[in-house]
Amino acid sequence: MTHRLYYTDAYLEAFTATVIAVDQDTRSVYLDRSAFYPTSGGQPHDLGTLGAASVVNVIDENDRVAHVLASVETITVGQSIEGRVDWPRRFDFMQQHTGQHLLSALCGDDFGWPTLSVHFGADYCTVDVAAPQIDATALRGIEQHANAIITQNRKVSVSFEEAGAAQGLRKPSDRAGQLRIIAIEGIDRSGCGGTHVRRLGEIGSMLVRRVEKMKGATRIEFVCGARSVARARADADLLARAARTLSAAPEELPALVESQLQRVGELERERKRLVVDLARCEALALWKDAPVDANGIRRLRIILNNKPVRDAEPLAQALSALGTCIVLVLGDTPPGIMLAAAADSGLDAGSVLKSALAAVGGRGGGSPRMAQGSVPHTEALRSVAESLGF
Repeated sequence: MTHRLYYTDAYLEAFTATVIAVDQDTRSVYLDRSAFYPTSGGQPHDLGTLGAASVVNVIDENDRVAHVLASVETITVGQSIEGRVDWPRRFDFMQQHTGQHLLSALCGDDFGWPTLSVHFGADYCTVDVAAPQIDATALRGIEQHANAIITQNRKVSVSFEEAGAAQGLRKPSDRAGQLRIIAIEGIDRSGCGGTHVRRLGEIGSMLVRRVEKMKGATRIEFVCGARSVARARADADLLARAARTLSAAPEELPALVESQLQRVGELERERKRLVVDLARCEALALWKDAPVDANGIRRLRIILNNKPVRDAEPLAQALSALGTCIVLVLGDTPPGIMLAAAADSGLDAGSVLKSALAAVGGRGGGSPRMAQGSVPHTEALRSVAESLGF
């Protein structure tokens, strides 16, 4: 059984312990006591050193904690060894985890949104709450309230109580026996095995960045402490860079981007109109020059180099609209094929092309008038074209 030192002192950076077991196959070392936090409750494991070896993973194995090392060659059972926790990483997650408790408490108390799950990542953290949606006003309100409470520097305490007798918990525990409780003075009492700061002021600040809908719930993304400053600085730099690109002040960007998007939309609609007009002109010239077979049908073969077949869709549509023709388009990037048939051609393009593609391991299909698909390689294009009579 490993005595977990971080339960009572999350600020312990260095400690000594006795090695009680070594697993050479998994490079796992077991100690009689440890300050290393194992991955649990959404919080990632600590890193650091054990003796001269780097700790690369810490795993919770119920009563024991496994310390996975880069090498266990010099470690023996019974040895006294020093462990040293990567303090910047530990303190960062202490800030994030305590911030999550505060954020969850405010979501529950101010809006009635209970927390469903949490995640603490290397770059950002999330809280999933039972809210169908959260608007920008509510999000700003949560952030402002959280930071106002952080400045009050309320005490964060750890206690151990019998689970059945613990009162005032935010979420009832289904555990039996002793329960570790993290309490934020006047705000929250929650059962938790993670690491936390002693006072809310040590969180520094909280930045609530955005929300995302999640199957009947909403995910809130946030960062605390040094992360919030770094993220705000990165966001400001991105905004300034975008503003310089558009020769505008940062505060002018929203209106300018909206205007630019509207203009882009107008230009795109004009481009599509011109593409259709050009395709009609080109189609008429090709249709007139195409030979007519014994059935009065024009068969046109169009080859695209370094282009996908979809680029020829306006031209194929314009040709088939002229009547009495069948159009085959071959493209090599990626290998693809399109078949268009005029209404009076007597050909079901979708059915015919689907069958021809299947014969060479390709996939695709479509309507009687227009169909397209892909083939495994460019050599298969020739086989499909020949099977279609082109």
